[in-house]
Amino acid sequence: MKNRYLFLLALALSSFSALRGQEESKMKVWSPAFKYGGEIPEKYSCDGANLSIPLYFALLPEGSRSLVLIMVDPDAPGGDFVHWVLYSIPAGSKVLPGGMGSAQINERGIREGVNDFGESGYGGPCPPSGTHRYYIRLYALDIPSDFEPGLSREALLKRMEGHVLAEAEWMGTYSR
Repeated sequence: MKNRYLFLLALALSSFSALRGQEESKMKVWSPAFKYGGEIPEKYSCDGANLSIPLYFALLPEGSRSLVLIMVDPDAPGGDFVHWVLYSIPAGSKVLPGGMGSAQINERGIREGVNDFGESGYGGPCPPSGTHRYYIRLYALDIPSDFEPGLSREALLKRMEGHVLAEAEWMGTYSR
């Protein structure tokens, strides 16, 4: 009986270690500007300088050919409100510096989609009232995402179908 108990314990521990290793090897996106679930600083919002949020990427899966980034506010009165759509981000990218304007983004070969403000580029948090969550999702694709500039989130997601290798997210809040 004791040997059986030790065997089951060893099996459970090895399974836990394997799962923990998988968790540690998942693709990641994060911002040094705020912790996950934390308050997004005003300078990245419409109340401040409306600077794009600095982001870091890690543990991209093997076979990644390009990255896509989409920022959405699911708490908007009309449902998901898209704040940022970027694609054709080189798969070797590790950082997207904060405060990048369209010219700097396009110089790097990154394409901008249209946000729900009706513009291309970044549109910072700007809730009508209360606290809203802002999800930044990073997708690793097995194809180049060098689609024409100006795609909507929906059009981009349709083109990504069947090509997503991994997905990661970072979330911050903003209140007015």
